[in-house]
Amino acid sequence: MKKHNFYAGPSILSQYTIKNTADAVINFADMGLSILEISHRSKQFQAVMDEAVALFKELLEIPEGYSVLFLGGGASLQFCQVPMNLLAKKAGYLDTGVWASKAIKEAKLFGVVDIVASSKDRNYNYIPKDYTVPEGLDYFHYTSNNTIYGTEIRKDPEAGNVRLVADMSSDIFSRPVDVSKYDLIYGGAQKNLAPAGVTFVIVRDDALGHVDRVLPTMLDYRTHVKKGSMFNTPPVLPIFAALQTLKYYKQLGGVREIEKTCVAKAAKLYEAIDSSRMFVATVPDHADRSLMNVCFVMKPEYADLEKDFIDFATAKGMMGIKGHRDVGGFRASLYNALPMESVDALVECMKEFQNK
Repeated sequence: MKKHNFYAGPSILSQYTIKNTADAVINFADMGLSILEISHRSKQFQAVMDEAVALFKELLEIPEGYSVLFLGGGASLQFCQVPMNLLAKKAGYLDTGVWASKAIKEAKLFGVVDIVASSKDRNYNYIPKDYTVPEGLDYFHYTSNNTIYGTEIRKDPEAGNVRLVADMSSDIFSRPVDVSKYDLIYGGAQKNLAPAGVTFVIVRDDALGHVDRVLPTMLDYRTHVKKGSMFNTPPVLPIFAALQTLKYYKQLGGVREIEKTCVAKAAKLYEAIDSSRMFVATVPDHADRSLMNVCFVMKPEYADLEKDFIDFATAKGMMGIKGHRDVGGFRASLYNALPMESVDALVECMKEFQNK
């Protein structure tokens, strides 16, 4: 039976990425050695790093004056590393879910945090609107996609003269981004880029060096900019896998083509949910719905069938559709590598269960 991978993260990777990475584990760059055992200082791995950075910049059309870094620690480390490097006096944050609130908590360790708007009042099932980003902030931070609650901001926010910082862990490369508006974009790789273990950072070089505090060497972005992500041993295998994903994205035609597919996949699944007599989406406003993480539940009169549907869907090869414990119900993650075939299979599974 074919398995359909809807896990929220770590999550689906393209077969191109998996096969090429598996081959490199056996024999990397015809060296007769595994990528698991070669020096990160070797010319062969340096070529991997250089190509990954170049493709990252090409696919996202990153302008001059920005560095792309591959670091450890996950997006969770970035919650403190960002304000440590960028927050001199005051920063603004948009509170749209668990990951945003964790970033806010860490930022408060380094300066004043203005929570510009929040959707906590309705359990984060919408994106705040009609807020104004105050002038004079060091930066305005938002989380572009909220994996737990299924909301997403798919356009670069308007922040006036204030530079943006974004956690794009779960929707990077799913839409074009005007990087020139940002001081920094970061994310864990385990949704749309690579296996867990590497974090990407896109940072505007001249945004660094403007805080008075003493920075630990490893937490100073300038350390890694200067050393090309090679100050210490980088996560070699996930970076190699990331390169394969970037190559795959280029083969697909780039970010704009990927966006078309993401829109089509999500539209098909949301239409099936909205037209169902049994299921209902947890995010009512269509404009706020995530294309990456489709969250839905049973309608109240069918609530007692939730476990039955999870068991039924799992038996049909739908893997990882159980919703997060904070929301319940179901969550289908439609990351870039997920084929339309899997969405079709889930829709058919839902119809079959409903008829049953």
